[in-house]
Amino acid sequence: MKIILLEDVKKKGKKGDILNVKDGYGTYLVNDSKAIVASSENLRNLDRSNERKKIKEEELIKECEGIKKKLEATKLDFKVKVGSGDKVFGSVSAKQIASNLKKLGYDIDKKSIIINSSLSSLGTHIVDIELHKKVVAKVKVNLVK
Repeated sequence: MKIILLEDVKKKGKKGDILNVKDGYGTYLVNDSKAIVASSENLRNLDRSNERKKIKEEELIKECEGIKKKLEATKLDFKVKVGSGDKVFGSVSAKQIASNLKKLGYDIDKKSIIINSSLSSLGTHIVDIELHKKVVAKVKVNLVK
């Protein structure tokens, strides 16, 4: 039996996958509303749906590219407390960067900010911000006294 999955099924496939399964299992998935029979009409609907998703994804990537250009043009300055020998107390966190970006009008989650090395020394550091799986912006973070 050929079916189209309507949701992710553990160890079988993801939503939208077309599978060949045994009749009994296929009937179970269809009755449980986890799949539909892969008729020609359902396959056409799946193709249309996939095309719409692809177009939306491309639009989202273009939007993220625009945000990336704006972000890479900005430079974030953080005033930090330093001790003897210009040693910084603590370090700048992703949460602080996110709140600073929010003040500038960017709504970026702290989980999408990737700090490769600790921001605990004076000077300019490069921080990656993942706007999309395919779009990563590099932002300059400057630590000053």
